[in-house]
Amino acid sequence: MAGGNGKNKLVAALLALFLGGFGVHHFYLGSTMAGVICIAATWLTCGVGGILPFIEFIMLLLMSEADFDAKYNQRTPESMEFVFTKPK
Repeated sequence: MAGGNGKNKLVAALLALFLGGFGVHHFYLGSTMAGVICIAATWLTCGVGGILPFIEFIMLLLMSEADFDAKYNQRTPESMEFVFTKPK
């Protein structure tokens, strides 16, 4: 953990795996609007929207510590920033 926010990659990945349909990993990472969209997608598609958080779980696990720190600990993410989007 290089940055001041102290977000942990493994915690974010586990939240995406177990509570991703509720967007909890996005709220943890600071992307609140993305979390709301995850909730809406899961609810509107009767659970099928839960596939996206599973993909984000895999992407978080494969992301290097340096990339994770640069994206989530050394800056504040945009509210609509998903794991698979590049930071502005």
